[in-house]
Amino acid sequence: MSVQFRQKALSKLQSPEELDLPVRFARPQGRLVLALTAIVMAAGCLWAVNGTVSSKLRAPGVLTHAEGSYVLQSPVAGQVTRVLAKEGGLLAKGAPLLDVRTPQGDRPVRAVAAGRVTALVAGIGTVVTTGSDVATMERVGNPKDPLVAMVYVPGGSGAGVPVGARVDLTVQSAPTQRFGVLRGRVKAVGRTPQSRRQIAGFLGDGELAGQFTKSGQPVAVLVELERAPTKSGYAWSSTGGPPYAIDSATQVSAAVHLAAQHPVDWLLP
Repeated sequence: MSVQFRQKALSKLQSPEELDLPVRFARPQGRLVLALTAIVMAAGCLWAVNGTVSSKLRAPGVLTHAEGSYVLQSPVAGQVTRVLAKEGGLLAKGAPLLDVRTPQGDRPVRAVAAGRVTALVAGIGTVVTTGSDVATMERVGNPKDPLVAMVYVPGGSGAGVPVGARVDLTVQSAPTQRFGVLRGRVKAVGRTPQSRRQIAGFLGDGELAGQFTKSGQPVAVLVELERAPTKSGYAWSSTGGPPYAIDSATQVSAAVHLAAQHPVDWLLP
């Protein structure tokens, strides 16, 4: 059976009719696919040599003034009888914030440094002890001083953040879909990771410090906001940003643009 099959195959190859058949080349569709494949491969090689990849480091942060905040504590024990300031109000250094009734009479609790009242913990009728927290004060030398963003990046990533790097800030009180992101630049990078206590001491907010340190001790990155003639006074990715001012103590999410890198590292002998 196999011998018969081979004989038929040989006779077919030796048949004169087969000599007149044209040679079949690739179809036009096949040549097109081959050309496109070659172009894509050439473009990929060129990008691998000359192209760059831009990476971003994302981290949480908060808008504040550069001097930070502090927690004002009562130097005496007693009951609060009068509150002399409101949240958001400015107080000069030494100005009374509230009065506390003691056996020796009413005693004032005064601002340690000039600033803005960001939170009142004690109200009329509150019983306080010596050292009790009564308010959170943000240090503000001049009400016109611009805000900054304090961003807390993971401790192992701090060394990779260059001064001058561009930063996009998603602001909690300004929806990104409507107003875009707030623009900024890295002004300074902390040298060592910070503990929860250190962050709470600067921000005057232990709960916020707990959020920033839940994954370990972060490095503080100071971001200077870009100024612009907008309602908020700062530059946004949208045309004008939100039609209102943005407040300090507003939480943000930062995207730090790191240095561009080549996608392929060539290993040469």
